[in-house]
Amino acid sequence: MTVSLSRQQAIRLALGAQGFRGSSTVQPADGRALLRTVRRLGVVQIDSVNVLCRAHYMPLFSRLGNYDRDQLDGFNQGPPSRRRLFEYWGHEASLIPIEDYPLYRWRMARAREGGGGLWGRLKRFSQAHPEFIEQMLSQIERAGPLAASELAGGGRSKGSWWGWSEGKTALEYLFWSGRILVAHRRNNFERVYDLPERVVGRSLYEQTPPRTDDAQRALVERAAGAMGVATRHDLQRYFRLGAGETRARIDELVEQRLLEPVSVEGWRSEAWRHVRARPASMAGQQALLAPFDPMMWDRDRASRLFDFHYRIEIYTPAAQRRHGYYVLPFLHDGQLVARLDLRADRMRSLLEVIAAHPEPGVDIEAIGAALGMELERLAHFLGLNGVSLRGQSPLDMAIRGGNGVQPGTG
Repeated sequence: MTVSLSRQQAIRLALGAQGFRGSSTVQPADGRALLRTVRRLGVVQIDSVNVLCRAHYMPLFSRLGNYDRDQLDGFNQGPPSRRRLFEYWGHEASLIPIEDYPLYRWRMARAREGGGGLWGRLKRFSQAHPEFIEQMLSQIERAGPLAASELAGGGRSKGSWWGWSEGKTALEYLFWSGRILVAHRRNNFERVYDLPERVVGRSLYEQTPPRTDDAQRALVERAAGAMGVATRHDLQRYFRLGAGETRARIDELVEQRLLEPVSVEGWRSEAWRHVRARPASMAGQQALLAPFDPMMWDRDRASRLFDFHYRIEIYTPAAQRRHGYYVLPFLHDGQLVARLDLRADRMRSLLEVIAAHPEPGVDIEAIGAALGMELERLAHFLGLNGVSLRGQSPLDMAIRGGNGVQPGTG
């Protein structure tokens, strides 16, 4: 018999699976809490956009509050004995627990074979320039770790693809196919590559990888554990798996009694709940969610859960933007109640609220007071001295009532 869930029950399961909690601690989260949260999520997406801060910092702040960003970065660099994370294509480019490295070997092998998932341009480049790719790899073998900018003979021409040189394109192919990994990133976010055995360690590198279906099953279970309740499309997209592969792995996990079928109020597709999913308490729960947060990266899922239509407008012409350039939804007591267009003004050391948009029917005074506190917490996390608001809307005015929040200069 299929269990029926209300939309509120689905929200509580999703938030619980994602590690949201009702209140934040005063003390910064330690390294164990950071790693525990990354393992719970399975992946933390990386992106070069730096309007507020680097994308991978925000999901952990949204769940844990203040923490040491240098400590998080330290988990993704250094010798294998100290490394706790590695970078690869999980959801998109992502930080991934290092113990999950074997679960991605099938994807690396598939890329080497020119199979599904590999960008078409990289596939064509690998077929057209195999000797050049080997030359770039040999430089890393001899002198790694190296960045694309340090390759001898790697900048021979600029292609039309993001202006990448041939050397950069070769490294991207080698990275996708698992023949090199990211040793660390520089302050300008440039990747520095090395051989995988020098990044994750020879023992893990030489470990016999699981069969493809076993690895995919583990990833689907991790996705289900990270979402609590999910459709087949949700589970497929979390780790970018194939539709048929995901369907088969779901059936196997149901047979193993790790997933159970459920129906969710308002969802047209069938869904599954992880047997260990536990609902979160909504009371006192609040967080600003970045566009690349696992709660927001699947816009269709966010719409089904919260009845919240959300689109990132970074690439939308300014005159056509509805809410702003870099908009963060505000989670409050289990609902998405507002959207804030934010940027870090590092010259003035201020967290700037360019626009604040409440959702229809919310208590603006209550939401404003909660947002005032959350913005101050975020400013402190980013090392900024305060919060500045440009607007004069009712929500702006309600936020401005909080201590430390000041008018903007426009």
